[in-house]
Amino acid sequence: MDAGEKKQFRQVAQEVIELTRREIQRLKELTRPIAPDGAIGRISRIEAIGEKSINEAALRTATSRLAALENVITQIDDIDFGYCQVCGEAIPHGRLMLVPESRLCVKCAD
Repeated sequence: MDAGEKKQFRQVAQEVIELTRREIQRLKELTRPIAPDGAIGRISRIEAIGEKSINEAALRTATSRLAALENVITQIDDIDFGYCQVCGEAIPHGRLMLVPESRLCVKCAD
């Protein structure tokens, strides 16, 4: 990966990090405890609990992705950055731009 590609990658990764942080904040709001309010009704409460569970899973995923993205940002200048951790082949630039936290090439990720 040349210097221009690294600069472009760093910019994209920073944008994805910011979007992920905003998503985490949104999901934290959606996963607040559900008050046992009789006004919403039994079925609505069950639906709200189901939605909360889905949002909690999404929050865990987003938090994990943020950690991976922040880790990748610190490794951009490493000599082995952009190479698959399994086979050692270069990870295509397009894959890194779409999934900045990628540590595996497409073949090894399958």
